[in-house]
Amino acid sequence: MTSSEPRGFPWVLTVLSAALLAVLIGLGVWQIQRLAWKEGLIDQAEAAAAMAPVPAAEVLNQPGGEFRRVILDCPGLNAAPYVELQSIQDGDAGVRLISPCRPAGVEATFLIDRGFVADEISARPPIDPAAADAVRITAVVREAPAPNWMSPSPRDGRFFARDHQAMAQALEVEGAVDARVLFAETATNPEWAALRPAVPPAAFSNNHLGYAITWFGLAVALMVFYGLMLKRRLRPPPTQGPHAGQDHD
Repeated sequence: MTSSEPRGFPWVLTVLSAALLAVLIGLGVWQIQRLAWKEGLIDQAEAAAAMAPVPAAEVLNQPGGEFRRVILDCPGLNAAPYVELQSIQDGDAGVRLISPCRPAGVEATFLIDRGFVADEISARPPIDPAAADAVRITAVVREAPAPNWMSPSPRDGRFFARDHQAMAQALEVEGAVDARVLFAETATNPEWAALRPAVPPAAFSNNHLGYAITWFGLAVALMVFYGLMLKRRLRPPPTQGPHAGQDHD
């Protein structure tokens, strides 16, 4: 008869499991924090969108102000030079017309998204660099993500990403251009209906709760797996009887 003894404690497995558990729990907590941040951002956007429009200088002369609605006067905006930005609006392919403007009372130049023109319309608003009559519009302030290495380069005068520097250079804007975009909410060319102001909706993906549940679920699964492995490792081997291994006639 041989004695039965449990195998040694699995220190390596324990250390690795503890490290992985800490990572999984940390990722879950981080997603909970991201959830609170995203909900705050959504509340901020909804509150800003509900505010009445204010003079542009109250918002644009300081950082931030995303989703605020502002009133601004742009000299000659209805006949200003523009670049075209490839876009989709309500399922239709087309372009957005982007023109520079330095609103009265504002210290920086901004790019104004004047609206959407469908691809089947080849005509464009007139361009007259000498036009100086002020055009008053209401616009929505938005932050625009910078283009990345995957963004296609402009072709035939048409842009495929909001590259502020490249657009400003194409429009021969002197000096720096503010990185925020002003989306016209009212028409810059009321007499030219084909150019439709189109402010993109404030689309927020808020999947952080699902991500947190996934990470915490993996942490629970890891603890269950570790517990089963530990129980198996520490379980004594079966006791061998006095006749184990003998043949019987």
